[in-house]
Amino acid sequence: MPTDYDEPHGATTRVALTKLPATGPGERLGSLFTNPGGPGGSGVEFVQAVGKTAFDPQVREHFDIIGFDPRGVAGSDPVTCFRDAKEEEAHLGRLPAFPVTRAEEHRFTREILKVARGCLERSRERVEHASTANVARDLDLMRQAVGDRKLTYAGYSYGTFLGATYARLFPRKVRALMLDGTVEPVNYTGLNGDRRPVTARTGQGAAASLALKEFTRLCAQAGPGRCALAGLGDPGAVIERTLSKLVASPVTITPPGGGSVVFTYPFAVETLFNALYKPQSWASLAATFAVVATLAEGSGEPRARRLPSEVTTFLREQRTNYPSVGGTLANLCTDTLNHRVNPGDFPALAEAEDAGARHFGRYRAWQSLACTRIGNVDRDAYLGSWLQTVTAPVMVAGTRFDPATPYRFTRPFADRFPNARVVTLEGWGHGGTLFKSRCMNQLVARYLVELKVTDGARCWPDARPFGESPATGR
Repeated sequence: MPTDYDEPHGATTRVALTKLPATGPGERLGSLFTNPGGPGGSGVEFVQAVGKTAFDPQVREHFDIIGFDPRGVAGSDPVTCFRDAKEEEAHLGRLPAFPVTRAEEHRFTREILKVARGCLERSRERVEHASTANVARDLDLMRQAVGDRKLTYAGYSYGTFLGATYARLFPRKVRALMLDGTVEPVNYTGLNGDRRPVTARTGQGAAASLALKEFTRLCAQAGPGRCALAGLGDPGAVIERTLSKLVASPVTITPPGGGSVVFTYPFAVETLFNALYKPQSWASLAATFAVVATLAEGSGEPRARRLPSEVTTFLREQRTNYPSVGGTLANLCTDTLNHRVNPGDFPALAEAEDAGARHFGRYRAWQSLACTRIGNVDRDAYLGSWLQTVTAPVMVAGTRFDPATPYRFTRPFADRFPNARVVTLEGWGHGGTLFKSRCMNQLVARYLVELKVTDGARCWPDARPFGESPATGR
């Protein structure tokens, strides 16, 4: 791909691809390009890991499924900010998910801005051409390379922003856009005049707070037999009390085999936020926080042999290496306006966000601090307008209690298209069309194959959290 589309015959950029061939070649309709979100998510890893199970057999029959790493990410000439992954992991591993005290705020600001400087020093050229607009231009070249006259695409979370950008740049080249978990483009780019950092503008703090209320409501409804946290009292009150205690006094859990896990307040908030993405893990999350709550009340460190197995498994899943931040920051910062806020403004901004979305507002506000230094360095970035002219039907999906992409933005996102139809998963977690509902899978399949979808269609998850019976429309 051209590094700079203003110089199409100049330097080039490598883009990593993978293809899962259609299962019924005689019925092949073309290629389905995908993006799993992020920004910074690897489409290659997504398709290789779950491509065979993420889509309905009807989709697999008719389409080659193609995953690609957006420029600057993973296998596509990645943006790097350190000498190697080990140094990056060590640097970021010393920092909390977000700062709480004044001293932590100063240190966090200093160390995160070092990350931003490292990205620009080591990968400036890659950052300067990492905008989603250039990813969309790459996507159009890939469409041409596989011989498709028009694009068929499924984008999740950040992938909806990529889909919206492609639609603005190539409106006549769209066959189908299935966009799940919408990133509202005006809020994201900052064209609405909102002076807050991008990770506050997107409304994730409020969305996560709403999802947490659902978690505690369903936990109480399930009772102690299915939700361990309910055995300690009102789940919402227990979590609030526990988080307050963790601010001053972290607790430690040691699972079998060692590897103690220290629950600080920032780590606990981050753990809650990430686990709200996956309602199938809520019973384990509740069991873990029941242990943390008991410790926070002063009962000491639990012996490894006394930990419930689901807590041990849950904690083991939290110990993943910190992913490279370069590709995430490159897209996030070049696509969004953050120059209106200075690093020194973040403590007050985070405090204000927390007033409206306790715990999560502060956490999410700090996540785009690096963008105050990286900024909009890609001259080819597309920031708007977002009034779409695509005439093909577009499918827009939202999940009622999504902690990361607020459901309230689903219809406004769709309304920017002349012919968009909204479908809703009346459930929980991030994204509604992957591994949650056969009903949603069938709607996606019908749309991608036949280009038919009913506006206002609703589905329910195949199962409820905490091992309850499958959900119904009641």
